[in-house]
Amino acid sequence: MEFSLIFFSGDEKNKYRFVFDAARYADENGFTAIWTPERHFHRFGGLYPNPSVLGAALAGATQRLGIRAGSVVLPLHSPIRVAEEWAVVDNLSHGRAGIALATGFSPVDFAINPDGWQDRRQRTFDAVDTIRELWEGAPVSAQDALGNYVELELHPQPVQPQLPIWLTCTKSPDTFETAGRLGCNVLTALIDMTNEELEDKLALYYKTLQDYGHDPDDVTVTLMLHTFIGTDLEEVRETVRPPFTDYLRSFLTVIDSQKKNLAPGAGVRDMSEADQDQLIEFAFDKYFEKGALLGTPDSCIAVVDRFKGMGVKEIACLIDFGVDEQLVVESLSHLNELRRRYA
Repeated sequence: MEFSLIFFSGDEKNKYRFVFDAARYADENGFTAIWTPERHFHRFGGLYPNPSVLGAALAGATQRLGIRAGSVVLPLHSPIRVAEEWAVVDNLSHGRAGIALATGFSPVDFAINPDGWQDRRQRTFDAVDTIRELWEGAPVSAQDALGNYVELELHPQPVQPQLPIWLTCTKSPDTFETAGRLGCNVLTALIDMTNEELEDKLALYYKTLQDYGHDPDDVTVTLMLHTFIGTDLEEVRETVRPPFTDYLRSFLTVIDSQKKNLAPGAGVRDMSEADQDQLIEFAFDKYFEKGALLGTPDSCIAVVDRFKGMGVKEIACLIDFGVDEQLVVESLSHLNELRRRYA
């Protein structure tokens, strides 16, 4: 099992200092990678509008850590432009770039490119071949401003002969199946999904890989888990409870706002405050016990082993969900203790 760090929240107190402090620790202590997302126009994740920009800065601040997009919302962009930007990151990092591609879930994000919303899934899947071809030196055909078709090559030429590509897969089994068909890695999370549902979807993914002639040993399933590790289980529980419940409430509100087809009264916002509190408390307990790395190195071993048994090969540790940043940086030594047990 490999361990990386991933960011997604939008606490703007110290802007990016926390990201760089954590990245330097991870770089010096054997972690695999650092992931930064793409999110627009919302406090939840709004520090991260372009992972290639932050990735370029992180490339200069680290020596060995993988620099990854978790994720590029592909339908907002030209895949040619995505390949260009990450070729720059690959050069700045001397061959450490990697990207996950996501279809996008927020219509507001698509204010950047409204035309990308309707067929966003197919655009994302089609982009995999385009990015791979450009990265490996093959020209691709595109239409210029005069309507002429021209052959385009990627510049700068990247360092890695192949770009590691993940598909971001959550609720839809079809996306896991597509990742298997394309031979992509998978970036996933326990969002609207139980552990058992994830296990079924990963089984489908691995079966599809084999059906299409891809070697399961050549791919990586990366699972995002909320993470804070200390030395005392109950102390950790009380430390993470307030920020994590706030985080869950904010996240459920964002997801609820995207479900336009909900019947009146069926959304989180339509619940009474007491019912909301009960739902959040239930979600917290579920995550704390089975769906996150919240606890001590000893208590988290069972969680890691459970996901390892499903075929997860890397845990992307989400560390920016509201716990005091200094406490999180100090807690990384305990996370590193857990990581070393699987090294």
